[in-house]
Amino acid sequence: MQSFFDQSRSDLQQWVQRPTRADRVFHSIYRDRIAKFDEVTSVPANYRAVLGQSLSLQLPEIVQRFDSEDGTRRYLLRLSDGETVESVQIPNPDRTTFCISSQIGCALACAFCLTGQLGLTRDLSAGEIVSQVVLLQRETTPQRFGVVLMGMGEPLQNYANVVKALNVLHDDNGLGIPLSRITLSTAGLVPAIDRLAKEKFFPNLSISLTGVSNSIRDVLMPINRKYPIEMVMDSVRRLPPRRQSRVMFECVMIDGITDSIDQAEELSRLLRGTQAKVNLIPLNPAAEIPFQRSDDRAIFRFQEVLLAGGTAAFIRRNRGNDVSGACGQLKKKVIGGRS
Repeated sequence: MQSFFDQSRSDLQQWVQRPTRADRVFHSIYRDRIAKFDEVTSVPANYRAVLGQSLSLQLPEIVQRFDSEDGTRRYLLRLSDGETVESVQIPNPDRTTFCISSQIGCALACAFCLTGQLGLTRDLSAGEIVSQVVLLQRETTPQRFGVVLMGMGEPLQNYANVVKALNVLHDDNGLGIPLSRITLSTAGLVPAIDRLAKEKFFPNLSISLTGVSNSIRDVLMPINRKYPIEMVMDSVRRLPPRRQSRVMFECVMIDGITDSIDQAEELSRLLRGTQAKVNLIPLNPAAEIPFQRSDDRAIFRFQEVLLAGGTAAFIRRNRGNDVSGACGQLKKKVIGGRS
C-alpha cells in the first residue's frame, strides 16, 4: 500500500477522478487533520473506499521523545521499514520551527556533524519527509510554524523527493506553509543549487559554509574538494536578486578554527555585492566531535566585523543541548545503547 503523504494533489486524482475531489481530500487530511478516509465526508463513499484500499495514512512511530528545559522536543521516529530518523520541534515566541530529516544518515562526512559518522543508509521518500511535519504538527498543535530541512541528511542529494515534499507542504490545500517559512539547508552542492534556482517554488536556502578558506573547508567539509567556495559563491551570484535575498550562509563557530578575525574579514569580502545574510552557529558539542565551541567573545567579534562590512549577521542560540542536541547525536546514542 502506498503512503498518502507521498501523493501530490495531481497524483491523488488517479483515485478520486476529479481535481476538486483531490482538493477536498488534501484539505481534509492536512488542514482538518482527519486521520481516516472514512471521515472525509466531502467526497462520495465509493471514492473514500478506494482511498482506504489504496493509500495508507500511517505516520512514523515515536520511539522516544526528549523534552528539553528550554521547551525543545527531540524525537526519534521509526519508519515503516524499521529505520529511524530524528525530528525536532523548537518553540519560539513568534512561531514554532520543525527541523526535519531528508535522509537516514548522511554521506558527506562533515567533521563537526555526528550524522556524517553514521554514513548514509538511504534517502527518505517525499511522504516520509512530509509525514514528519504532519506528526509534529499534530503532536504540538502550534498556531504558526515553519519547517527547516536541517536534520539528518543532505537535502540536495535527495533532490526529487525533497522538492516534491516541499511542494506538498506549500500547497494551498495541503499544509499551506508560505515559502518564507520553509528553509532548505545544504552543504553547497552547486549543480543542485543551480537546478533549484529554475524551480517554480524557491524556499529559503541555507548554505553551510563553516570556514571561508578552501584549506579549512576541505578538512571540515570534504564536499568542498568537489565544490570549492568560489563555485558556491558563483552559484549564489547567478540567482535572481529576489531569490538571492533568500540565501543565508551558515558558519559553525569552532574554537580556534573558524572564528578568527581574518576569517570574518574574508567572509565579508566574499559576500560583498550579494544580498545574502550570515547565521553564526555556536558548535553544538558532543563527546564524539573533536572540536570545541567558540567562546561568546570570539563570536561577537566575528559578528561585528560582518556588520561593519555591511553584511547582515545573526547569532543562533543553541537549543536542546540537554536532549542530545547535535544532529545525529540522538540516533547514534540509541544505536550505541543497543550495541
